[in-house]
Formats: sequence, C-alpha cells, structure tokens
Amino acid sequence: MPAGKLTERQPEIGADELITTLVPPPRFDGVRFSTYVPNPGEPSQAAAVESCSAFAERVVEAKPRSGWRSLFGKKAEQGKPGLYLDGGFGVGKTHLLASIWHAVPGPKSYGTFVELTHVVGALGFAEAVRRLSEHRLLAIDEFELDDPGDTMLVNRLLRELTEAGVYVAATSNTLPDKLGEGRFAAEDFLREIQALSAKFDVVRVDGPDYRHRGLPDPPEPLADEELTASAEARPGSTLDDFDALCDHLARLHPSRYGRLVDGVSAVHLRGVRPADDQAIALRLVAFADRLYDRAIPVLVSGGSLGGLFTEEMLAGGYRKKYLRAVSRLTALARDAAASPVSG
Repeated sequence: MPAGKLTERQPEIGADELITTLVPPPRFDGVRFSTYVPNPGEPSQAAAVESCSAFAERVVEAKPRSGWRSLFGKKAEQGKPGLYLDGGFGVGKTHLLASIWHAVPGPKSYGTFVELTHVVGALGFAEAVRRLSEHRLLAIDEFELDDPGDTMLVNRLLRELTEAGVYVAATSNTLPDKLGEGRFAAEDFLREIQALSAKFDVVRVDGPDYRHRGLPDPPEPLADEELTASAEARPGSTLDDFDALCDHLARLHPSRYGRLVDGVSAVHLRGVRPADDQAIALRLVAFADRLYDRAIPVLVSGGSLGGLFTEEMLAGGYRKKYLRAVSRLTALARDAAASPVSG
C-alpha cells in the first residue's frame, strides 16, 4: 500500500486551541518523579529529583499572590518563582519537567519555547498574558534565546506572569546567564538576560546521554528500494524526499510540526544529506524534537542521520541543539531497527 506524504499535510492550529494544547507530549504522559531512575554515578541527578519535587510542592502549597502580604503590605518570602534545569542532552531534564507538571494541579500549561512564542504571536501579548496568568504553573522545555527580539519578549512575559503569581519551570542546555551566547550580540542585551536569569533557581543535572549508554552505533541508511518497501509495509507511515520535506518545513511555523506528524506510525526519508544552512538545520532540530516527543520511528536512505549537521555547524553557537537532535534521531532510528517489518 503506498505510504502517505508529510509534504501533503497542511496542519492548522486555531487560536482558541493554543492554550488547551499546551500539555506534555505523549512520550511523557506517564512520567513521574518515581519513574526517574538516577544514574548512581551522577549524584546531581538524585539531587535534581529532590529539588524538582520540592519546587512542585511549593507550587501546590502556594497561596494566591494577594494573600502573600503582611500587615505592612509586603510580600512574604516565597523563594524565586522559577526553577531552571540545566544540563546536557539525554540526562532526563524533560522527564523531570513533565513530572513537575503532573504533580501540580491545574490550571497549568506546558510547551516548548517555540510553542510559547507562537502562542504570544497568535494571541497577542496582552491576551497571552491574560490567559496564562490564570495558571499556577508554566513549564517551558528547550528554553533558548536565539535572537534579541525573543530576549525582550520572554523577559517581559515572564516578568508579568511571575508578578501575577505564576510559577515557571524550564529546561535548557545553557545556563540562564549564558542564553544567546554565540548566537547574537548577547552583551548588548546583558541587562535583559540577567533580569531573566534572576527569576530562576538553577538545578544542574549532569551525566552522559542515557539514550546512548551501552548501545550500538546508529543503524546504516537503507537502500531506496528497502526504504520504499518498509514504508509500504507499515500502515500509517509516511515517505518523503528529504529536500522536499525541508522545503515543506520552511512553509510551516515550527509550532505546527507536532500536528504535522500526529498519527504517523513511522517516518521514512529518502536522500538524507547534510543541511545546507542554519535555517534548515534549526527547522530539522524542531522537527526531530516533535518526532521524539511522539516516539515515531525514523528510517532513512542516502546519508547517515549522524551527518545531518556539518562540522562547521557543530562548532557554532547552536552546537548543543544539533547534538540533541542527532541523539534523538539516532534513538528513533534504533527504535525502527528494533521493530522490523515482518516479511
């Protein structure tokens, strides 16, 4: 049976859906603090579980901001309104962030940094603040500041939300006072970045990428004929030319990438090769994240997924993003190899 094509899908997300769809992705539906298994050789991981659990308890027990004032009209000390999980890729930061979200009663919201900025763009700043201010918790995964506009926007957003009583938990591969480093003239916006970082207690999560512990190298690309046969044999799978998919991703806002792959059983990409430029590469990072969120196996022909980003790109300011994408795509390729189609 011929496979479908991602390039023929035109996903849409209505403005009214934007807030209601801010929930953890399917891969993290069932995670909890109790299901996080710390690496015995990395004490920071067990400590991070304790810190995240304590933060969640503080959010649960917090009274409305209007009740935090003493007889003299000053707010009682409640600690910083934010918790920031910093560490390399594959150490379980998203697991811990989703665990915080699950531990806190609603209303609450969870989204990637890209999804959050899209919410603000689609609803308008004032309306986004109004809706999100009604929540106890805002969880932000993959927190990155890629340009000065984002820096100003997010700093203002988090300032207004935390003043309204919203707690914020975030993950990133970059310490908050280093956000934007190597990507734009961060020193010109140092005051904004420092104001942003002052809202967070930083929790470090160290360790090797759990997705690669003791596992073999990524599987070799398939021949084009094998790729087509796999796509046709897997109900619900898609088959696209890599270059055509890259062009299609350029026409969609990254916040739609999750909707693009919803319901897909496996993604097949023909003619994979290194990304041409930074814009394509960053779209592929966002696409890889949404595939990983949904645990969708990936099979390719042409070049290796490990060579998706050039050495020049890996030496630049987005190095951590690219390495995370390679790590996640490799895990998804292994998933595909572990569940071959029976002939």
